[in-house]
Amino acid sequence: MLDAAMTDSPQTPAADAGDGDHALAQAAAGGDADAFEALYRRHAGRVHGVVLRLAGWQRARAEDLVQEAFLRAWQALPQWRGEAAFGTWLHRLAVNTALMDLRARRVRPALDGDDDEALDALPSADSASHGPAMALDLERAVATLPPRARAVLVLHDIEGWTHGEIAAALDMATGSSKAQLHRARGLLRARLGDTP
Repeated sequence: MLDAAMTDSPQTPAADAGDGDHALAQAAAGGDADAFEALYRRHAGRVHGVVLRLAGWQRARAEDLVQEAFLRAWQALPQWRGEAAFGTWLHRLAVNTALMDLRARRVRPALDGDDDEALDALPSADSASHGPAMALDLERAVATLPPRARAVLVLHDIEGWTHGEIAAALDMATGSSKAQLHRARGLLRARLGDTP
């Protein structure tokens, strides 16, 4: 149930991309600001969605990261060779921007840490401070996860990354990625009042 809810979360899909994106990206790479604006309008919703999730629904921080991602895209477009779809390339660039922000803020525990203590410290739905009647919505529940656990959950369950890709991006062992995903899902089920 959790996986289905994560994929059904509100996210503006990119407009019909295909060949239109390729032509716009080539024009933008040549300095055409109008073409880049069209690309922005097509992809801003999806980019904002993933960055907002990775930033723990901190809207101001997410807005800054989205702007930074599009600035980096504008700067990197002349080197874009078109081997991947523009939307895929942009999306990956935005995710990397958000992950670099996590690393820069040093919110990530030491390399051997799995956020275990932080995950254990979060109250469940049946804890004294939060009665069972208090049902957190999924976004708020995901936002309460520690940054690396949230990143693993978002990248795996929403973005479809493999544990190998996540491990490389977050500089952790593949097993740590799997363990954090399992524990984060369990905590979310408890927070949302689902029974395992």
